Formats: sequence, structure tokens, C-alpha cells
Amino acid sequence: MVTSPRTDDGGIVSKSEPILSVRDLKVWFPVATGILGRGREYVRAVDGVDLDIGVGETLGLVGESGCGKSTLGRAVIRLTETVSGTIHFRGSDITHVGGQQLRRLRREMAMVFQDPYASLNPRQTVGDVIGEPIDIHHLAKGRARQDRIYELLNIVGLSPRHAERYPSEFSGGQRQRIGIARALALEPSLIICDEPVSALDVSIQAQIINLLDKLQHTYKLTYLFIAHDLSVVKHISDRIAVMYLGKIVETADGETLYREAHHPYTASLVSAIPIPDPELERTRERTILKGDIASPINPPSGCRFRTRCPRAQNDCAEIEPTLSPFGPNHWAACIHPL
Repeated sequence: MVTSPRTDDGGIVSKSEPILSVRDLKVWFPVATGILGRGREYVRAVDGVDLDIGVGETLGLVGESGCGKSTLGRAVIRLTETVSGTIHFRGSDITHVGGQQLRRLRREMAMVFQDPYASLNPRQTVGDVIGEPIDIHHLAKGRARQDRIYELLNIVGLSPRHAERYPSEFSGGQRQRIGIARALALEPSLIICDEPVSALDVSIQAQIINLLDKLQHTYKLTYLFIAHDLSVVKHISDRIAVMYLGKIVETADGETLYREAHHPYTASLVSAIPIPDPELERTRERTILKGDIASPINPPSGCRFRTRCPRAQNDCAEIEPTLSPFGPNHWAACIHPL
């Protein structure tokens, strides 16, 4: 598992050479304001994120809806443009690459999207959905292309005969398997999994998680696994990063994060995970957040979580916390930690 010591400039790095390295990344979206829409403000979806992912590692990225985790995933794969910061992939700066250089990069990075119903073209057969990246990059034609499509279907647990069918003929879990097969088509080394199981039934979620885990060990893949369910993320991740309102507020390995969460927001997420024991579930104490959710257009000064934090004090409005060590590979951004 990749560890995360702190650098002098505040970044989180791994002992091994990271496959993906992000520094002070910002993604802001302009919005019109005023009666005539002539004003201009920005939604600060991602607002100064540092993270590394080591080769073969799974980094889980969790947080509530709207915290910026999906935007971060799309930014590192260059589907969304950044305002500032840097993205390094295999040691090369890819923040502003374009043209043929970006085209070559697409072979190394892939994405599994959240909605298996919307992410597949309903007018294409499954074979054409999976074969499209192969066609774009001119990797195979004719019989070789067909054999590759059949191979990918077998890899994800589907039958080659499914290649002639359309996405509407499949269940949600089967569609997500098709999406995974498409992501594997170019043999990438990094896959962004953007909430790949959130739209699926619980039993199907387990199947997809186990499939992703098996594929990682077989093909030496690296994952950025985005989700809002900590119990799902714990099962598959080597490390977990917790995101709130555009910033990383805590990072640690799964066991440490569950047992010793230091940021109040992380503690509230952990307390919301159901315990499969009626007696314990009935007696345990939950952390219920109160107060207003801050706007990403005009975030609060100091700590962004202070408007909902049960431990907030006056200095939380004046000091913006930075990630500080709380143990081996455990970092949290809070000036009044648990």
C-alpha cells in the first residue's frame, strides 16, 4: 500500500513514484449573476486539491453530492479544463496537453461512468460500444477487432453473443459490465471509477466491486474510485480521501479512517454507515450535522465546514486549516480535531 508523507510545500506524496500527481488543482465554473446576467461569479467545484495515486493503488474519494469529487475525476482525465494547478501522469505534465499528445494519453487513462443507462449509446450494439475506442485509435480491424470485443466481453463476465444486442436489452449491472469492458478496450493503466455502483442494487454492487478488484490484480490497474458510500469504498480502497466543498479534509487507510477519524465531517460520514447488528445499531450514537450547507460560489472564510461543525469556534472563521499529520499515513485539515 502506498503511504503519504508530507512534503515541504504541503503536498501528499507516496513513497513509490506516483502514476498520477495533482498539485493545487482548481476547477471553477462561471455563472452569470445580476438582473441582466452581466455579473460573473464562479462555482469553486475543486479549489486547491493535492493528491497522489501510486502504481497499482486504489484511492477512494468520498464526500456528499456536490463536493466536487466527480469534477476532480473528470479534470485529472482531461475531460474538464482546470483554472490552475498541475496534473502529472507518469512524471509528465498533462495539465494543458492537446492534439495528438492528448489522443495518445487517452490510451493510458479511461473512465467508468456513474449511470450505466446514460453512458451507453442506445443506437449502437454492444459490440460497437466496446469497439469504438478500438476504431478511434486504429488498433484492430475485421476479425482481430471482433476477437478483441469477444475477449473483453468474456473478461467482464458476459457472453460473446451479447455483442449483437443493444444496451436496452440488458440490466443495470450488465450495462455497467459493458462500460467496464469499454474502459478496458485500450488496456489503460489508470481508470477513473465515477460512482460505478451507486445506481445499482446492493447485491449487484458487490458483484461489480468484486469484478473491479479482480481486474485490478489481473491487469495491474490503478483506480481513482469515487463514491459517497464509505462502506463500499473501504472494501476496495488502499487509501481513502474525504472531500468537502472542493477540498480534501482527511486522508488515511480505510481501517484507520473508520477507527480514528479526526475531522468532524469524516466522523459524521462514518457514523451514518449502518451496522449489521440491530442491538448495536439501536444503541450507538450518531453524529447529526446541523446548520446550512455553504455555497461553493461564496464559501465561508477559514474552515469551510464550520457552518455545520459541532466543534466550531471563533478562530475557525479566521484560519483556513491545512492537512496535518495525526499518525502514519493519516492527515486531517482541522484546527479542533476529534
